[in-house]
Amino acid sequence: MPEPTKKEENEVPTPAPAPPPEEPNKEKEAGTAPPKEWSLGESPATEEQEKQNANSQLSTLFVEKPQTGKVKVGGNITFIAKVKAEDLLRKPSVKWFKGKWMDLASKAGKHLQLKETFERQSRVYTFEMQIIKAKENYAGNYRCEVTYKDKFDSCSFDLEVHESTGTTPNIDIRSAFKRREVKQQEEEPEIDVWELLKNANPNEYEKIAFQYGITDLRGMLKRLKRMRRVEKKSRAFAKILDPAYQIDKGGRVRFVVELADPKLEVKWFKNGQEIRPSTKYIFEHKGSERIMFINNCALTDDSEYYVTAGDEKCSTELFVREPPIMVTKLLEDTNAYCGERVELECEVSEDDANVKWFKNGEEIIPGPKSRYKVKVEGKKHTLIIEGATKADSAEYSVMTTGGQSSAKLSVDLRPLKILTPLTDQTVKLGKEICLKCEISENISGKWTKNGLPVQEGDRLKVVHKGRIHKLVIDSALIEDEGDYVFTPDAYSVTLPAKVHVIDPPKIILDGLDADNTVTVIAGNKLRLEIPISGEPPPKAIWSRADKAITEGSGRIRAESYPDSSSLIIDTAERDDSGVYKINLKNEAGEAYANIKIKVVGYFIERKKKQSSRWMRLNFDLCKETTFEPKKMIEGVAYEVRIFAVNAIGISKPSMPSKPFVPLAVTSPPTLLAVDSVTDTTVTMKWRPPDQIGAAGLDGYVLEYCFEGTENWIVANTDLIDKTKFTITGLPTDAKIFVRVKAVNAAGASEPKYYSQPILVKEVIEPPKIRIPRHLKQTYIRRVGEAVNLVIPYQGKPRPELTWKKDGAEIDKNQINIRNSETDTIIFIRKAERSHSGKYDLQVKVEKFEENASIDIQIVDRPGPPQVVKIEDVWGENVALSWTPPKDDGNAAITGYTIQKADKKSMEWFTVIEHYHRTNATITELVIGNEYYFRVFAENMCGLSEDATRTKESAVIAKDGKVYKNPVYEDFDFTEAPMFTQPLVNTYAIAGYNATLNCSVRGNPKPKITWMKNKVAIVDDPRYRMFSNQGVCTLEIRKPSPYDGGTYCCKAVNDLGTVEIECKLEVKGGLSFCRLLLQGVPPNIIDSYLRDLQSSNPEEY
Repeated sequence: MPEPTKKEENEVPTPAPAPPPEEPNKEKEAGTAPPKEWSLGESPATEEQEKQNANSQLSTLFVEKPQTGKVKVGGNITFIAKVKAEDLLRKPSVKWFKGKWMDLASKAGKHLQLKETFERQSRVYTFEMQIIKAKENYAGNYRCEVTYKDKFDSCSFDLEVHESTGTTPNIDIRSAFKRREVKQQEEEPEIDVWELLKNANPNEYEKIAFQYGITDLRGMLKRLKRMRRVEKKSRAFAKILDPAYQIDKGGRVRFVVELADPKLEVKWFKNGQEIRPSTKYIFEHKGSERIMFINNCALTDDSEYYVTAGDEKCSTELFVREPPIMVTKLLEDTNAYCGERVELECEVSEDDANVKWFKNGEEIIPGPKSRYKVKVEGKKHTLIIEGATKADSAEYSVMTTGGQSSAKLSVDLRPLKILTPLTDQTVKLGKEICLKCEISENISGKWTKNGLPVQEGDRLKVVHKGRIHKLVIDSALIEDEGDYVFTPDAYSVTLPAKVHVIDPPKIILDGLDADNTVTVIAGNKLRLEIPISGEPPPKAIWSRADKAITEGSGRIRAESYPDSSSLIIDTAERDDSGVYKINLKNEAGEAYANIKIKVVGYFIERKKKQSSRWMRLNFDLCKETTFEPKKMIEGVAYEVRIFAVNAIGISKPSMPSKPFVPLAVTSPPTLLAVDSVTDTTVTMKWRPPDQIGAAGLDGYVLEYCFEGTENWIVANTDLIDKTKFTITGLPTDAKIFVRVKAVNAAGASEPKYYSQPILVKEVIEPPKIRIPRHLKQTYIRRVGEAVNLVIPYQGKPRPELTWKKDGAEIDKNQINIRNSETDTIIFIRKAERSHSGKYDLQVKVEKFEENASIDIQIVDRPGPPQVVKIEDVWGENVALSWTPPKDDGNAAITGYTIQKADKKSMEWFTVIEHYHRTNATITELVIGNEYYFRVFAENMCGLSEDATRTKESAVIAKDGKVYKNPVYEDFDFTEAPMFTQPLVNTYAIAGYNATLNCSVRGNPKPKITWMKNKVAIVDDPRYRMFSNQGVCTLEIRKPSPYDGGTYCCKAVNDLGTVEIECKLEVKGGLSFCRLLLQGVPPNIIDSYLRDLQSSNPEEY
């Protein structure tokens, strides 16, 4: 690998101004070469190298260079430079200079004109500098520089001005190039600005810069400082290191120094640390030369290096440049079908390079939940899309630091074939319905019934396995009948099927007796309605003694409905008693039933035992031989009698029953719930019944049965009074149902069931520590106070708790730990400072654990300051100083209290309280007295118990003179804002941070506002604003051409407002696509490109 040299000796120099011709100076006359420097705007090349560069024919950009010319005073002359544009995408930038630093672009006017043209056929840019009415002062060395991106070229030429026959007054070149007309001035000798700055007072730097048009004053002062520093002749080094070196990443750099005395020992350092020989750092000695090689340079080697010889050292800087990552294999357009795996591949120039992927301009961020995955294999980068969909059709691009590539992905649907269509089905009620179809693609789809989406549930399941789709309905119902359609996703194909549900006829006799007997009161109308079912609705036929009963208007007739059939008998007679038959029939089958009708009835009466008044309980005849009287008073004795009724009339009453006292059972218990479960027990709890009644409540009975059985087992042999009971002896992993009854003298109440089966297995609850809010910060207590901290926790089964203090076990003799099922308590009766520290709590349940920490700080009053000294005594004042105390009481020192005492009385008086510094001045002391002073330290607990006193006393001497404090008038420091250093028009390179700087002063401190194109910059992440000691800086992060424009800095205070502007031009334009990838809105990009085209029409 070729060995790199200084930055200015590389093949492609950075785009900076070319080296000006070196002026003769005293050092050169003395025979010593001037020191080499590496900075923007000046090259460290020697005079011979500059002449070779100026006369070299190997130019990277120029096809024609300006040539040295002669002109008479008052004549005109034109210098021409041409640049070939075949390999250039944009117009190159050209600057004309006179001497070292004078930029002639700002001097264009009456005597100087700059022109540029472009020939489309030959594709050559022509740049002209025309000097009009030349004067003797115009003579000198000129320079033309051209830059384009990373290419740079320069050329120097001379202008000689000869006197004409007439006499012409001399005018300074600076005044000649000004736009305004000036009066003729006397000829001034050419002035070396470097000599002025070297010999000038630093206070006059700004004045010189303004007078001679210096724009980069800071840069010149830095170089001047280095020039002054190297002007001292080194005794140890005959040749020092170059100011800076530049090398590409992975390259090899060579540092060389030459010693004046070869016997001196040399040491190399990097950032202050000595460098030892290794495979990376290699040292060589060649005579008086000492050489250090750095192999395989990395970005970490970008640093400052220096070498020492004896008591002297010389330093340099190494800049390691990382080469841009290029895309060596571009993305290719890809077509795919839905559901396929898509891979987009590219290759870059470096292994494991940082590459970003974009979809339609938006960055793709891969992750565990993302559909996109990125695979990196050395230089190969692959974007993987699993199960592609039509939504993945887009333009995908990959971007590196040095290039980009894009490709289009098109995802289409495969042609769909129906392998097995849906078929119509007729299913009996309660049977399973299974609709099945098979298509050629493994895609999902939607099921609809009568045009509405099918919702999955307990009975209805949608199955998708590969290319087969099923709709399964368990226990078909009538409402499941309808038109079903399956529609594959993303296709317009539909697969229809009809489902017809049939049900054999059924006669529902649940409302009748066991023998299907119906009793009717003679003379009343009987309407016997029998519910029926069946699909399609069955036809019902009534008959008696094989004689059909027709539907019509007779006294005995039938009526039919879709869900019921009725037998109607108007004015029931005794002969109507008998057996009636109902017969049902549809396409699914038939059913029949016999019903017996009896014409009879009963009346029931009751009375209180002490009363003679009977009360009828039923106004409609009771057809049953049982009756439940209601609305009776508990605790009161009653008697009951019964009358029989038939078609002839009412019988005599029966004998009264024995007296009875009604007692009612309670209502069921409420809120039955599970309290806890273990591997063998279940604990239940409940609430008492809402209604208990006169019989009271004797207790509760808890019963349980295993799932799948109906054998209820009594859990408690005796009645229990409590509303909580534990069922024991249960097998692990069994499921039980539980119910509870309330019992009194009237019997047991209706049971209260628990809604679902209970699994007999202890549930592991992971531990959880609930740190109180006040303990999430440091818990502070004073020495002697009690510490009582309660920390709740959760976890089942009962967790294991472990406390540690600063990683060690807790001494239980000093700290008490008490644990319960729900919390743990740490208790310290009298806190000491040794109890301070970090307390760690670990709660563990089997393999689960939870940790928490509490910081406890025990504080006490501080000790006294260490030493108190009297620093000085003058007039009525004493200056004191002291050192902070050794013991701060485990808390920060918040202040000091200073007291004084007259030596005569030694009575102490407080002078200053809550003082924060460690030195103070005591004033207004009595002249002639002698004082002692003492200082207390103070923290959050209060003052220290003791104070530190001065060893010596302070004597306030009498000088016999009365000192009168002078009276000074207040000086008005207010000032309107004023810029002391203006903004300067700046060029920036796209993608590299740019800064704008200016300085302002004013009192009160002015408020600074930055604006771009008259619009204030507020909360924009691309800009950062700084203000330090009046220097205002605006940093623009990685600017693009869109960031170019006019920037303004505005300073405002109560006395006025001032603004200053500058122009920022960003070099290295971006295409529409790349601007779009950076998130710039399309309308702004269009506006920007149109403005750019109108300003430079020759390029478009």
